[in-house]
Amino acid sequence: MGFSELLQEVGGFGRYQWLHVTLISIPGLLMASQNLLNNFVSGIPTHHCRLPANHSFYNLSHLQVDEKQLLRAFIPLDSSGSRLDRCRRFVEPQWQLLALNSSANISQIQTEECLDGWTFDRSEFLATTVSEWELVCSLRPLKQMIQTIYMGGVLAGAIIYGGLSDRFGRRSVLIWSYLQLGVLGCSSALSPSYSTYCVFRFLSGMAVSGVILNGVSLKVEWIPTRERTLVGTLTSFFFTFGQMILAGLAYWLRDWRKLQVVVCAPQFLFFAYSWWYSESARWLVLKRRSEDALKSLHRVARINGKPEIVEKLTLEVLHSHMKKEMDSSRLSHTAYDLLRTRGMRRISICLVAVWFSTSFAYYGLAMDLQKFGVSIYLMQIIFGFVDFPAKLLALGMLSYLGRRVSQAACLFLSALIIFANIFVPADMQTVRTTLACLGKGFTSASFTTVYLYTGELYPTVIRQTGMGFVSTMARIGSMAAPAVLILDEVFPALPSVVYGGAAVLAGCFACFLPETLNIPLPDTIEDVEDKWSGGSSSPQQHEGVALKEGCPGDMGSVVSTEGVALKELRDAEGTGLNAL
Repeated sequence: MGFSELLQEVGGFGRYQWLHVTLISIPGLLMASQNLLNNFVSGIPTHHCRLPANHSFYNLSHLQVDEKQLLRAFIPLDSSGSRLDRCRRFVEPQWQLLALNSSANISQIQTEECLDGWTFDRSEFLATTVSEWELVCSLRPLKQMIQTIYMGGVLAGAIIYGGLSDRFGRRSVLIWSYLQLGVLGCSSALSPSYSTYCVFRFLSGMAVSGVILNGVSLKVEWIPTRERTLVGTLTSFFFTFGQMILAGLAYWLRDWRKLQVVVCAPQFLFFAYSWWYSESARWLVLKRRSEDALKSLHRVARINGKPEIVEKLTLEVLHSHMKKEMDSSRLSHTAYDLLRTRGMRRISICLVAVWFSTSFAYYGLAMDLQKFGVSIYLMQIIFGFVDFPAKLLALGMLSYLGRRVSQAACLFLSALIIFANIFVPADMQTVRTTLACLGKGFTSASFTTVYLYTGELYPTVIRQTGMGFVSTMARIGSMAAPAVLILDEVFPALPSVVYGGAAVLAGCFACFLPETLNIPLPDTIEDVEDKWSGGSSSPQQHEGVALKEGCPGDMGSVVSTEGVALKELRDAEGTGLNAL
C-alpha cells in the first residue's frame, strides 16, 4: 500500500483538497502576468526625435500648418517612406518639404541623431520603461535585456528554491516566495533607474519560481493519484486565463508603474492565507518528521469529515503505507546518470533540444506582440485564448498519433508557420495575426506534449532529476528568446528565421526519441536500456501521467530531488496536461 491509499482513507479528494487546490491555483492567474509583463511595462510607443529647443511647436505656432505636417521639415521619413524616422532628424529645418507636392531630393540632406531626446506618443501607452528611460534606437537592446534578466531570475530561483524546498519544506518556501514577490514586485514600481528596476525584476523572477515550484509540489502531494490528471487539466487553465487578465489590466491602466503594483500587490493576500496550508505529509515522513506528518493527516481527515480515522491512523500505520517511499528515498542518483548509458544519452540529448527550442520559439512569439500591427492588448487576449484549443489538440494527438509523432509534428508545424509569416506583407495584418496565433498554438501544444513525454521517457529512479535538468534548458531558451529580437535591426525577418530554424532542428531530434504510447513506465535505468537500446517489450496498457509545472507563457519547474509523489504517478492512467 502507498500514500495514495492513505489519502483515500482520510477523505480522498475531499473538502480539504478542493480548498487546497483552489487556493494554490488562484495565484496562477497572476503568474502569466509576471512572465509576459514586459510586453506592456516595456512597450515601445511611437516616437520621433524631439525638436531643437529653438524650434519648438510653441515658437512655430504662427505657421499655418498642422503639427504632423510641420514635423516633415525636421524629421526625415524612414526606409518604408510611410512614417517618420524614429532615430534621426535633419541638422537644419527643411522648410521646402512643407510645400504641397514637394519633390525635393532628401537623400543628400544631412541628418543627425536625436541629440535632444525623443517625443513619445501617449495614445497606446501613457508611460513605459521605454519612454521613461528612453530605451530606443541605440539603447533598444536594453528593453529586451529586462526580460532576459527576469528569466535569469526564474532560472536562479528554480535552482535555489528547489533545493530549499527539499530542505525546509514546500509550505515554508512557498509562503516566503509570496512575500518576496509582493515586496519586490511592488518595489519595482518605485525604481528610480533602469539598473535598479532590473535588479528588482531578477529577484521577482526568483520568487515566481518559488511560487510555481512549491505550489505545484504542495498541490500534487495532497491529491490522490486518480484525480491528478483532472486537477492538472483544470488548474492549467488558470495560467491561460491569466494571460487575458493581463491584457485587460494593461489596457485599463496603461502606466507601467501602476500595472506593476496591481499585478504584484495581490501576493500579500496570498501570503496571508497561505499559512492555512498543511505541509506535505510525504515530505515530512521522508525527513523523519513522522509525528508532524501524522498531525497534518489528522487535520485533513477532520476537514474532510472523517473524524473516525483520527483514532485509527497511527505512526505504525503511516510507516507501513510509506515504507516503499522511505526505502526509495535512500537510493542515491545524480545528474551523471542522465548521460551514463547509451539509451539515457540518446533521450537526454534529444529532450534538451526539444525543451530549449520549444521555449525559445514560444517566448519569441509571445514577447514581440507589437510587430503584428494589431493592438497589443487584443493580441495578448488572442494569444491567451489560443491556448485552450491548443491543449485540447495536444491531448487528442497524444492519444491517437503517439508521443513521438505528436512532438515532431507540433515542432515542424510551428516552424512552417513561423517561416510562412516572413513572406506575408506587413499590410496584411489579418493573415499575419492568424498565422502568429497558429504558431503560438503549436508551440503551446509542443510544451504540453514534452511534459508528458519526458515523464514517460525517464525512469522512476531519476525522473525528478531528469525533469529538472531539461526544464533548466527551457529556462535558458526563454532567456535567449528576447535577445534574438534585436536582430531585426540587421534584417527584419532574421528573428523569425532563427526561431523557425530552432523548431526544425528540435523536430529532427524528436524523431529519434522512442515511442512510449501504451508502454509501461520504466522504473530503472536498466529498464530504459532494455526497452529502447536493443531490448523489446510487449505493449501493455499505459500507466503514467506527466509531471506538471506552471509556465508560458507558462512556465515553472518540477522540484524535489527526492522524488516525493513521483512513485505514485505510475498508478494514474491517461495523460497529464501542463499549464504554461
